[in-house]
Amino acid sequence: MKAIFFDIDGTLLTEMPLIETFLPQVYDKLSKKLGVDKKDARERFLAEILGRRDTYDWHDWNFFFKLFDLDMSYEELLKRYSHRLHVYPDTLPTLHWLRDEGYMLGVITSGPEYQRLKLKLTGLQEYFDVVVTRDDVNAIKPEPKIFIYALERLNAKPGESAMVGDSLTQDVYGAKNIGMKAIWINRKGDQGYRMADYEIRTLHELRKVVGDGI
Repeated sequence: MKAIFFDIDGTLLTEMPLIETFLPQVYDKLSKKLGVDKKDARERFLAEILGRRDTYDWHDWNFFFKLFDLDMSYEELLKRYSHRLHVYPDTLPTLHWLRDEGYMLGVITSGPEYQRLKLKLTGLQEYFDVVVTRDDVNAIKPEPKIFIYALERLNAKPGESAMVGDSLTQDVYGAKNIGMKAIWINRKGDQGYRMADYEIRTLHELRKVVGDGI
């Protein structure tokens, strides 16, 4: 195994505390703009998000801000509330260990360019040899294009690379579809199809997976 790629959200960190901070602001602005109560504003905003789930646009908060003509920027929210981005406690020790073991590390994310800012603000950017976002290839996981581009950036072949992510449909299926090893990090203990090559509950378990010859 030569290279290991990671998803970001739900894998290395969670942005849920940040989302819980700014969504009330969204509902307040939207209720005033539409002349409806906050409950109705919330339902309209979330309906758009849920209705576009797993599409290209779904991965970009700025798309939804523009859709409702809200004067908000996710980049500015990231900078203002960077302390609300929570890096999982198993992330840094695992990345340290993998770098010390000589693996090349990368990120493959369906999110837009601001994902790089997210990594920078949390101090994670320095651990990765390459970061590939949807904007680099105009594609999202599980499309082969985004995985192939990331592999080419590291001069790595699918058979000598692995993808670690929390999404069965995007990370696991996408990786296996082009011949990469797929590692599903199932932090919540969800039930899922036995599609992944390996299933782990924390990133600490990668040490055993790598030790077993991945």
